[in-house]
Amino acid sequence: MLDFPRWKYVLVALVLLFAALYAMPNLYPSDPSVQISANKGTTLDANLTTRVKGLLDTSHIPYKSAAIEGKSLIVRLSDGDVQTKASDLLRPAMGDNYTVALNLAPTVPQWLRSIGAKPMTLGLDLQGGVHFLMEVDQAAAREKRENAYVEDIRASLREKTIRYSEVSRSPAGIRVQLSSPADKTAAQNLLSSQMPKLRFEDVDATTIRVVVTPEELKAIADGAIEQNVSTLRNRINGLGVAEPIIQRQGSNRIVVQLPGVQDTAGAKLALGATATLEFRAVVDGDAATMLKSGTVPADARVYYQVTPDGQRSPILLSKRLLVSGDQLVDATPQVNQEDGRPSVSIKLDSAGGKRMLDHTLENVGNRLGIVYVERTPVTTLVDGKEVRSSKIDERVISASTIQGVFGKDFQTTGLSQDEAAALAKQLKAGALAAPVDIVEERVIGPSLGAANIAAGRKAVEIGFLLVCGLMILYYRVFGVISVLSLFTNLVLLTAVLSLLGATMTMPGIAGIVLTLGMAIDGNVLINERIREELRVGNSPIASIKAGYERAWTVILDSNVAKIIAAIALFSFGSGPVRGFAVVLFLGVLTSMFTSVTVSRALSTLVYGHGRKIKSVSVGGGF
Repeated sequence: MLDFPRWKYVLVALVLLFAALYAMPNLYPSDPSVQISANKGTTLDANLTTRVKGLLDTSHIPYKSAAIEGKSLIVRLSDGDVQTKASDLLRPAMGDNYTVALNLAPTVPQWLRSIGAKPMTLGLDLQGGVHFLMEVDQAAAREKRENAYVEDIRASLREKTIRYSEVSRSPAGIRVQLSSPADKTAAQNLLSSQMPKLRFEDVDATTIRVVVTPEELKAIADGAIEQNVSTLRNRINGLGVAEPIIQRQGSNRIVVQLPGVQDTAGAKLALGATATLEFRAVVDGDAATMLKSGTVPADARVYYQVTPDGQRSPILLSKRLLVSGDQLVDATPQVNQEDGRPSVSIKLDSAGGKRMLDHTLENVGNRLGIVYVERTPVTTLVDGKEVRSSKIDERVISASTIQGVFGKDFQTTGLSQDEAAALAKQLKAGALAAPVDIVEERVIGPSLGAANIAAGRKAVEIGFLLVCGLMILYYRVFGVISVLSLFTNLVLLTAVLSLLGATMTMPGIAGIVLTLGMAIDGNVLINERIREELRVGNSPIASIKAGYERAWTVILDSNVAKIIAAIALFSFGSGPVRGFAVVLFLGVLTSMFTSVTVSRALSTLVYGHGRKIKSVSVGGGF
């Protein structure tokens, strides 16, 4: 008797239900849209929605809907051309209070999204994506490095007890004012041996000018680009974007391409964010009085701390930077155990940890200031042209008394929950060596062209139908069973790829086509085995049972070899090759399940469960 256990029927039914649910979102194409997000200090409300609709109506730009969805205002449009027009209209109208970005708004029903079902992300060669051209601020990179040299020079002079009255930056270089000619000679000998990449020039009997050489300037510029590329890659990985393209372009620009991005506003904020922390000693004194009288000490600077009632209170901090964001190696958002406030757990590198340890050893009872620094790009129109500049927000988030000695591990508070989470994410990805400005943003159309994609889809559909027709004509009922198994394999593979968040590219489609071919090979082996058993005179039921049992060993052996090949491709390949390998690996697993288990369940439904059959419709050729 041909039978199939009930628990296996239940398993097949559950798998089919899973496949249908998680493959279904791919039937819902996304809407081209414009996403408007509120910057710090502004909110989204019904008045903004009405204003946006009015602007679109006045300019006769058709739109499907404009509504607040989550934390953004989403304007859904019909196609990419209308999307570009709407973006060009809204971007200047919204000003600096809002971030306007191109987007693809999902149309998947809420009940599907509630179970985590989402469509596959298409790669740049199929769907396109977002293209950013980012410009690195080389002047800021040079200034940052020169400030570090200033701190290093001061530390070296103090360590060797060489007296100096001033070490400061100027447009011509770093000015080092010594106390005497003897101190000047000693300083010049010391610094030239420690810093061979700098040039030292005599200004007068007690003054040295330190100049960064052209070779070092080029090294600074190259280093800033390379570090920024690495940091941007880490930040993009944090966004969950698959197969991004991050490349250097020229001497000061970086190209970033993000395939299938669903939140370009979030991507812009993550890529361009330069929020970081600085740790400085608090200088005693009445900052407000000194500020009014102009008696601020030369080694101090006035910062502002926001009080609980929202007022800005001046505070004096040392110009000497103890630890900067470059020395942070890990950060985790937490909740402070003592007062329940949001906090960030900080871990410094060895150099930063040593400086913090040395400072706290000598300053127990004194206060330590923590400065939150955020740089925001600002674009203004001057004489009809876009002029880019930066707005730097520096505020003291904490000025607590040092209660004990600590080194590289500690916590800081003074941020909101969102700020703490965002800051921790940025610090963990790494600090930018220099600020970057997004000078160009556009949507990339499919590189193969819409016509080629349509032709490719048509070819796959026709090929699939031809294979189905051939199988049905050649194997009759078992041909229909094979076709149903093949279709199940396609749906199941699509569901698994969607659930894993895979990015589908042309090599991935090649992997799917190859998987379908391999899957039908398994059914062909089973059908031929059944026919062989019938030829030697076995009964129909015995032939079906023997066909599945004897074909399974061959199917398993061939698929193990394919799995090994897929693992090798993934291990030694990169980019599109790895995408092909992933699809091939998953496709082999799904094809083994559908060609054997699903087809066995279907054949048992037709011929099993105690039925007395005299023949099996497995075809006899053409």
